[in-house]
Amino acid sequence: MRITLALLVYTVIGLLPLDANAQAKNPLWISQVYESPNPSRLYLGSPSIVRMGDGSLLTSYDYFGPASPKNKYGREYRGALARSENNGQSWNLLGDVEGAFWSGLFTLNNDVYMLGCSAHSGHITIRRSSDGGQDWTDSDTDNPVYLFAGGSGTVAPNYHGAPVPVLISNNRIYRAFEDNNPLNWPEGFKSLVISADVNSDLMNPENWTMSNKLAFNPAWWGGGSPEPGWLEGNMVEAPNGELWNILRFHSDPVVDKAAIVKVSRDGTTVSFDPATGFIDFPGGATKFTIRRDPVTEKYIALVNNNTDPQYFRQRNVLSLSVSDDLIHWNVVKTLLEDDQGLTWAQSVALTGFQYVDWQFDGDDIIYLVRTAYDGSRNYHDSNRITFHRLDNFRTYFVPEPSTAMLLVVALMSLLMPRYAKRSI
Repeated sequence: MRITLALLVYTVIGLLPLDANAQAKNPLWISQVYESPNPSRLYLGSPSIVRMGDGSLLTSYDYFGPASPKNKYGREYRGALARSENNGQSWNLLGDVEGAFWSGLFTLNNDVYMLGCSAHSGHITIRRSSDGGQDWTDSDTDNPVYLFAGGSGTVAPNYHGAPVPVLISNNRIYRAFEDNNPLNWPEGFKSLVISADVNSDLMNPENWTMSNKLAFNPAWWGGGSPEPGWLEGNMVEAPNGELWNILRFHSDPVVDKAAIVKVSRDGTTVSFDPATGFIDFPGGATKFTIRRDPVTEKYIALVNNNTDPQYFRQRNVLSLSVSDDLIHWNVVKTLLEDDQGLTWAQSVALTGFQYVDWQFDGDDIIYLVRTAYDGSRNYHDSNRITFHRLDNFRTYFVPEPSTAMLLVVALMSLLMPRYAKRSI
């Protein structure tokens, strides 16, 4: 089944708009991939984006909320794909994908993969396309490969994820997931990593390894949170060569914290040291994406940094954050802020620029946002998927001045008054 057929079906029943490129212009974004036709009951999540080998852009997202499609167990389970041939100025909806939830896209060897879950708390699944996202594995999007089977309905295991990065290191590919068992947000999440030899057939479940599942122990956290927990981790290689899974950390009422779980090279073991595993991280309470700049080797994250600690769940600000070591982070540029003229309390309650997925694109960063804006039910129940670009992102890095530079500045400050007097 080609997913263009699904597009026709869902257009007829009213789930998709007739004009896929109809969108209101807004200075906050370049374009809208999709806007919910029913923002009070149908919400949009899990944005993911990749640049294809032919220069086109491919994006994915999914549906949640009361009016979203459900599987036979009543769980949200449907994703969607869109493609742009003009660098994100407009989008062609390729159609919906059954059994694709919390999925992320990545490219490898001229193919594109969709890796995620079959449903809310479902199986861990993978799909592959060799024609730019038009057709997927065995030409049947309704039958993905189950890498690791979940339980039926809410029976354990209940796999959870988000469009978080895949990491390729030493010829192995890694990706973070969680098992929410028992179903209890956020304390029930157990951190885990799946991995495979990058040169193996990634569509064969026998080639994948799952680590142990690491439950969060509330005794590790002394921050006073009544419900601490971790989720939506980022696999990254640290400067010392170690593999880390840096996770979003729910530390309410303490803001801007993240957790570091160590991952063995063979992908079989994850571990946590509470003495060193908690870090100050702008936006650590919400989903973030970390990647390493191949040019400067700095680590980059797009984050919902908290600017008002009395609102722990604030998502109405999106920023660029930079680190040299994955431990110390600095916000260097604000990317998105609410411009609707709302009061601050209204803005925090109704506006969200969240769950951002992004990619390096030459000297720029392209990013896709789960956006709650102008008509959204609240900040969480997002009504739009929007596309953005940050030009020349490295110009916003602020390098630490060297000792020699500090001496030059000090000397100039001493000499400047003398030169000023001579010029009078």
